[in-house]
Amino acid sequence: MRTAIVTASYSNDFERCRLMCESMDRQLLGDWRHYLLVAEFDVKLFRQLEGSRRQVISERDLLPWWLHPVTDPLSGGRRKLWLSPFGLPLRGWHAQQLRRLALARHIDEPAMFAVDSDVVFLRPFDPTSLWQADRLTLYRKDGAIDRHMRSNHLEWLAHSDRLLGIGPYTLPANDYINTLIAWRTDTCRKLLEHIEARHGRSWIRAVTRTRAFSECTIYGRFVDEVLGGEGHVPSDAALCHVLWFEDSYRQDLSGLRAFLKDMAPHQIGIGVQSFVGHDLDDIRRAVFELAA
Repeated sequence: MRTAIVTASYSNDFERCRLMCESMDRQLLGDWRHYLLVAEFDVKLFRQLEGSRRQVISERDLLPWWLHPVTDPLSGGRRKLWLSPFGLPLRGWHAQQLRRLALARHIDEPAMFAVDSDVVFLRPFDPTSLWQADRLTLYRKDGAIDRHMRSNHLEWLAHSDRLLGIGPYTLPANDYINTLIAWRTDTCRKLLEHIEARHGRSWIRAVTRTRAFSECTIYGRFVDEVLGGEGHVPSDAALCHVLWFEDSYRQDLSGLRAFLKDMAPHQIGIGVQSFVGHDLDDIRRAVFELAA
């Protein structure tokens, strides 16, 4: 059973993405194909990473013509905004979420395994192990969201209430967000159809009425609260050891070594978020030390 490995990336993360691809090619087992989803202006750069199992897809083949990137005038040319006639300007991380959702209507693989650019695979892994007969593992950390969360989880919950016609959410709420997670492709298609039927417009227009949305939250709550868990088996075993916050470990090589030591036995990789600030050369060095 082939798995679609899905990475939405951009030029500033190119070297991190290169390291991720190298580690994936060493550690990932089974039958899989890797899709790199990038903006049209990044296609040429990312073509360097293509191979027999890896394909670059332009967002122009996934997203509607009326959602298009322009240079952010307040960034000195370093960043883009995605403009639409139907909502507020979006950032690149919004566009990346939309690409992942949109891909479901363009592929045949039964499962979509999301891998961020800053992931490094450290242990062998076959994505087909995510299936239990005909049910796919759904990452879900029960009761993990409360009002003291350090991110925008409460806004994302409220958005998914409105989008899916569920809720209102109650706290503590379940968290579906992690760096290595799997979706059923057929369920993702059902999700997009559900949104369009409920709102009478394209799913992208419905999702982007606000900039506070999380595709993982939308998918997870759709599975649990609309489909009643159909086709999925929940698990709180996070496959990726993620460094989310800059104050979690020291901002140097010793901090990375300490982070790696905290990796759980069942975890297959690490994810050092690019905004945390660790140097990529230090990440490479720490990873190679561990592999030695």
